[in-house]
Amino acid sequence: MASAAGIDIGAVDIEVRELERLRAKYAHERDRRLRAEGVAQYRSATGKYGYYAKDPYTPTIERRPVDDRVDALVVGAGFGGLLTGARLRETGLERIRLTDEAGDVGGTWYWNRYPGIHCDIEASVYMPLLEEVGTVPTRRYAPGEEIRRHAVAIAEHYRLYEHALFQTRVTALTWDEENDEWVAGTDRGDVVRARYVVVSQGTLTQPKLPGIPGIDTFRGNTFHTSRWDYAYTGGTAEGGLTGLNDKRVAVIGTGATGLQVVPHVGRDAQHLYVFQRTPSTVGVRDNRPLAENWPASLKPGWQRDRMNNFLAAVTGEPVDEDLIQDGWTRTARLQRTYLAGVVDTSVPEPERQLTDEMLDARAMNEIRARVDEVVSDPAAAEKLKPWYRYMCKRPGFSDEYLPTFNRPTVTLVDTADTGGITRMTETGVVVGEDEYPVDCVIFATGFDVGRSGVVTGALPVIGRGGRALLDTWREHGPQTLHGLYSPGYPNLFLLGSMQNANAVNFVHILQEQADHIGAVVARAAETGARCVEPRTDDAVAWVRTIEEVSADTTAFQAECTPGYYNAEGRTVAARTYSPGPVAFHRLLREWRAEHLDDVLVPSAQSGTR
Repeated sequence: MASAAGIDIGAVDIEVRELERLRAKYAHERDRRLRAEGVAQYRSATGKYGYYAKDPYTPTIERRPVDDRVDALVVGAGFGGLLTGARLRETGLERIRLTDEAGDVGGTWYWNRYPGIHCDIEASVYMPLLEEVGTVPTRRYAPGEEIRRHAVAIAEHYRLYEHALFQTRVTALTWDEENDEWVAGTDRGDVVRARYVVVSQGTLTQPKLPGIPGIDTFRGNTFHTSRWDYAYTGGTAEGGLTGLNDKRVAVIGTGATGLQVVPHVGRDAQHLYVFQRTPSTVGVRDNRPLAENWPASLKPGWQRDRMNNFLAAVTGEPVDEDLIQDGWTRTARLQRTYLAGVVDTSVPEPERQLTDEMLDARAMNEIRARVDEVVSDPAAAEKLKPWYRYMCKRPGFSDEYLPTFNRPTVTLVDTADTGGITRMTETGVVVGEDEYPVDCVIFATGFDVGRSGVVTGALPVIGRGGRALLDTWREHGPQTLHGLYSPGYPNLFLLGSMQNANAVNFVHILQEQADHIGAVVARAAETGARCVEPRTDDAVAWVRTIEEVSADTTAFQAECTPGYYNAEGRTVAARTYSPGPVAFHRLLREWRAEHLDDVLVPSAQSGTR
């Protein structure tokens, strides 16, 4: 019997009984790492830990509070904010105010400047607006500083620096019904009135720390990878960390950041201890330089073509040719349900699940075999093998990480059996009964994912009738149209994946959202509409659609090793458009052609829509 994937289930070399043994191994390894406190095992870099989130790159600039009026306020200067600002500029809006807590644009690429940082998606599809701005990536997977400079180039090209306020946090948004505009307050005492507000705060900027007992008693140097202390380590993002030559260093965390940091620290430190809870998958990266001015031979529109091709390939849509051909497109079958929510309904459910599991086992066996091939110490190799399904964690790629553990000056410390690191002392890190003396601790422990200010309440939003957005959502659940705007909150756009689409290249998702917002605002200007606001019935219908089509991945997540994908083992229900991002973007285009005027109103004073 052959499946849709071309696997003969009756003759497959990974038999069902072998899958059963693998399931048992996965469950055992998951249970070793589960902690009762779940996400509460982490601490946000706020309050007494706030110094971990301070900006080491741009000195604080004092300024007088601003009190003025703009056409649009964009909260967040990462790629989402930059893309939306660019599209709003193209609609003819002149006074566009970009705000960010950082000292410049770039979002996660402003904050993350650690050694070895590169994007893990090909630059031709990850870095937006390459053709418009004229940036040419130098490597297939561009280094972080190159991406940050490209963000700056976008801001310059679209004149987004003209009214920007950096080192500024928006603390409140209140709708002024009399004037049909938003009034924003900030932590710098600003009062900004704006016709439109776009919130694009992102989810990879606020660092989190492990809740290790004694973390604040350690007397050596500590910092988070997103606030790298080059004054201490020396060197640059390209390496050369000479300040660590006589230092014993601990790196805590072995996710995507750890894969990039560890080779550089391991090369330069006197001794490196890598503290690991769960090993990452480590696929082949094969990064390489690109020919100078390589896009010159391509037809205009080449980037959008490549972006669409990559998105289709990784989410199971048919493509005539895989233009990217990398680790993401080669493992598309394993990703599409658990990341983009796409389900192949042409195959009976039991057969699809079994086929997917067999393909998954093959891929993971190859990844584990690569560890044995590269790492010379069998004990270290065994600890570095990932025992879980492929999409339980974000896949990793590196050609330098695994060989680092062949260095005599690098020690891998596995913490699975001790529930993580036991404690920190004034001079070291303790796991179980063993203490590892170190001079420096580097936290590669990630971010508060999905914790934007609107969702947490850190950015209160008060809409028409004095109604708080979170109060409305607590009463009825989040109600949006296409995940972008809500009835009762005119001219307010929220970027993100809630009730929207998702994909591994989230910059593409943000670009489509920015395109949509630009089209809506342009139509409002064309018709003279003062406000953009969806009808309540349309929002309710959209929420119902999302509930009906969202793929249920909770059973899969429950079997996964704990991590941010499954809220540390608690599982989270997907609320994305599960036919997939390609279908969702097609839906948006069709909606704009047929129903765009439905969200346009002369004034929001007319009452609830």
